[in-house]
Amino acid sequence: MRQRSFGSKGPETSVIGQGTWYIDRGDRASAVAALRRGLDLGMTHIDTAEMYGDAEPVVAEAIANRRHEVFLVSKVLPSNASRRGTVTACERSLKRLKTDRLDCYLLHWRGQYPLADTVAAFDDLIRAGKIRSWGVSNFDADDLDELLGVAGEGAIACNQVLYHLQERAIEHAVIPWCEAHGVAVVAYSPFGHDDFPAPQSAGGKVLQRIAAAHGATPHQVALSFLTRRPAVLAIPKASREAHAVDNAGAGDLVLGDDEVALLEQAFPRGPQPRSLPML
Repeated sequence: MRQRSFGSKGPETSVIGQGTWYIDRGDRASAVAALRRGLDLGMTHIDTAEMYGDAEPVVAEAIANRRHEVFLVSKVLPSNASRRGTVTACERSLKRLKTDRLDCYLLHWRGQYPLADTVAAFDDLIRAGKIRSWGVSNFDADDLDELLGVAGEGAIACNQVLYHLQERAIEHAVIPWCEAHGVAVVAYSPFGHDDFPAPQSAGGKVLQRIAAAHGATPHQVALSFLTRRPAVLAIPKASREAHAVDNAGAGDLVLGDDEVALLEQAFPRGPQPRSLPML
């Protein structure tokens, strides 16, 4: 499994991690087994959030006695992101995750509270040893500019954003911004939201052809394409062990320049949108 730095000051973690949105909706034992299998295969970056229902307790069960292996991330809701509310929300997540610290804690998206208040809370949590770093999610380049003015260079560990083959908007401004400032880009929903290219579609056929050349799967090719730039990591969800195994197989898959070009043509980036796409 390839490893990448999580921001300019962060440790290295797996380029392919494990998302947990909706992981609480199905069979719990299967979800726990999938997360554990992912850890076995080197997908040590596990992402969750207070918004994700019972995902945090599922993660807690999966990482029991294995916390030292995990780069653990959770998120605070904007409605809780006042200075005091952020600290309270973090402590609540720590209790649900049955751990004493998070490796990174994110503001899930911008809300009503001033960024300065949330950043102050993050700094309080770092000083208390409850988080090791902090970042954001669903921030566009102008949001990041404002945040940089509040926090300064080197403070923002990551920006977690929507990124998949058919939604490449972050390539216009967000990824270049993050690369320039040493901020990790974490791709959520890297297979889209129930709209992965069908095998018989034009793009699906390109995926199939490249996958066959590598003895890989189309999903592995997609993950490799999304993580082709050194700042980008991805967090696909797997609620079954077989899916975890498939996701992990992308960790060492490197596409050639000609294959990247084919995928860029098959899944064009499109014009820069007025606002950042998000789910």
